[in-house]
Amino acid sequence: MHAFDVLGDPVRRRILELLARGEQTAGALGATVQQEFGISQPAVSQHLRVLRENGFTTVRPEGTRRLYAVDPGPLRQVDEWLAGFRRFWTPPLEALATELARGRRERRLPAGDTEERTPS
Repeated sequence: MHAFDVLGDPVRRRILELLARGEQTAGALGATVQQEFGISQPAVSQHLRVLRENGFTTVRPEGTRRLYAVDPGPLRQVDEWLAGFRRFWTPPLEALATELARGRRERRLPAGDTEERTPS
């Protein structure tokens, strides 16, 4: 399954968002996802299986619990693929950052002043 097929599902994206905070039990993930999406526990387990089988998560047993965590490998591959498209949003975001900084600087200047004062 291609990475974007895995990430195309909102339930799987939500599971990854939850795991981005840190390792979680299958039960905790299931409870959150069941509540938010109204799906059954077996459906949550299926999504966890897809994530695990496609390398997006790792799982380790701890007693009777199964702890899931994000495996960053496939996400790095997605990031590398997206790198070819960053030119479409990076310059506008940098321009926005410049304008925001300009606005903050102008708010700090006294009323009527249009330029920063230089020390004498």
